[in-house]
Amino acid sequence: MLVLATNDDGIFAPGLAAMERAMRSFGDVVVAAPSTEQSGVGHAITFLTPLTAKEVFEGGRHRGWSIDGSPADSVKLAIGEFCPRKPDLVVSGINSGLNAGINVLYSGTVAAAIEGAFFGITSIAVSLEYDEHADYDRAAEIAMDVIREILDRKPASGSLFNINIPTVALSRTPEVRVVPMGISRFGEAFERRVDPRGRSYFWATNEPPPPPSPADSDVTALAAGAVTLTPLAYDLTQRSALASLAAGRWKISPRG
Repeated sequence: MLVLATNDDGIFAPGLAAMERAMRSFGDVVVAAPSTEQSGVGHAITFLTPLTAKEVFEGGRHRGWSIDGSPADSVKLAIGEFCPRKPDLVVSGINSGLNAGINVLYSGTVAAAIEGAFFGITSIAVSLEYDEHADYDRAAEIAMDVIREILDRKPASGSLFNINIPTVALSRTPEVRVVPMGISRFGEAFERRVDPRGRSYFWATNEPPPPPSPADSDVTALAAGAVTLTPLAYDLTQRSALASLAAGRWKISPRG
């Protein structure tokens, strides 16, 4: 098996190193990740300027590729240029901080996995609740157990999954819950401050969301200490509205 490992925290992030070590049990691993942290960039791609990529070595070992772009750039470039063949699996993470609820739409970690799914590759995002002294090796062990279970179920090509691990799960044998992403609005508040020159600036507080609806979601399951697994889809079409919108004739004013 060939695995492409990536993230949005940057090539030197400890979560990526832990996931890379764990995934070597699957076979060959190609690492390609942003040169610097790209948290919150979503599915941004670079096309107005060129991308550069630099080989990174750890001792005498070729570690991977450092790419001066977004997580999605890293996956796209790695599949096109650096992987010896099309990967069998793309794993993005381990991210430092959960990517649950509406945060899925902002996440560079999830975007990298989505990019892998675009290529018809089973792709998985992995995130760990933020902790300055996080045990990434234990988190990688848990993530690998979940990933093996996913692969044992033989998902369709291009399947996309999001795994989140709360800190409390690292110290015990956690429950895994398969749940939808929460859709409550999240982190809307800003704290207003004043700089030394008297100018106002604003800092997002990232406050937790209110109780989500439905109650059974990734946000509530994580709060209960469970590891969450959410199957995702990147097709944003609201199919239930297609027929009603297509009915009848759309009237456009004639060109004057």
